[in-house]
Amino acid sequence: MTGVVDTAIGERPGTAAGRTMRALTLVADRKIELRDVAAPPAPGPGEVQIAIKAIGLNHIDVWGWRGMAFAKRTLPLVVGVEAAGEIVAVGPPPPYPSPQAGEEKQGVKAGDRVVAYGALTCGSCKACREGRDNLCENVASIMGFHVDGFARDLINMPARLVVPIPQGVSFRDAACAPVAFGTVQHMLFDNAKLEPGETILVQAGGSGIGTSAIKMAKAIGATVITTVGDNAKAAKAKALGADHVINYRTERFEGVVRKLTGKKGVDVAFEHVGPDTFNGSLLCLKRGGRLVTCGSTSGQSITLNLFQLYLQQYRIFGSFGCSIRNIRDSLAKMASGLTPVIDTEVPLAEFERGLNRLESRQVFGKIIVMF
Repeated sequence: MTGVVDTAIGERPGTAAGRTMRALTLVADRKIELRDVAAPPAPGPGEVQIAIKAIGLNHIDVWGWRGMAFAKRTLPLVVGVEAAGEIVAVGPPPPYPSPQAGEEKQGVKAGDRVVAYGALTCGSCKACREGRDNLCENVASIMGFHVDGFARDLINMPARLVVPIPQGVSFRDAACAPVAFGTVQHMLFDNAKLEPGETILVQAGGSGIGTSAIKMAKAIGATVITTVGDNAKAAKAKALGADHVINYRTERFEGVVRKLTGKKGVDVAFEHVGPDTFNGSLLCLKRGGRLVTCGSTSGQSITLNLFQLYLQQYRIFGSFGCSIRNIRDSLAKMASGLTPVIDTEVPLAEFERGLNRLESRQVFGKIIVMF
């Protein structure tokens, strides 16, 4: 690549066609290149232009890298589904006000530090108006998965899809808010409605969302049982505050959980692994217990015992993404000291190294790519 990076916003002097910038681009399955691409134009009505400072890696990045897109997409594609950055330009006001209800109508300006919502929602359907952004009836796409994502120096976004970062919260930590923290916030408190004094089983407690779930559950006074894959992770999970840690490679977690709870079971099971643990998590629930799931990293299909489901009166919640309110609440928790667990920071040019580490399941916490 040629050109000198402008350290203020990461721009590069352009060709005759205009300015260029860096972008991490998926060009084929498991092949990502750092390319020079055209920089965006000035933001339009209702838009802001953001200089990206950090992105968080998630399993959805790995799925896209492997070619596991669930909707039609066109390569090359700029990757990255979760990011934090700084507003460098603000477009003129939109011709009409946003119909969204329940959200703070807070203006933004150049120099504000923000995170961006990772889906292009319509802002006008019933779900969007009610602040249930992740149930948008007309969602256009997921950033970095179906359309160009955040792994680039500059991006234009609708101002209604950005959330200010509180003072004292770093770009590195804030980059975990849209997915890692926001997803957990939505799972635990909107769906499972975890309460102080309850007992929760957190599967894969060493993952980005697993570590977040441990910290959020402990913060409200829940008893946390978690599973991990090795003794080193067990020690780290214990240090995070988990009350009981089970190495699922050496023990059957179902039996240990039943023993720990006096055969009653847990109030909530936090699932995101899939077939390898799903039915075991159900067996760990007390009668009337709640299971919430947001992922299926070990596969997509299970066989469910319906007799067990209705006899035990389980409640099962599917949970995907989060609302903008969840992101705002997550950032407030970070500002109060409940920060994410960071496994590794990698520079932009080593994005693929981060994906390989995430795929290996050797991580404990989040992998962050810094610009």
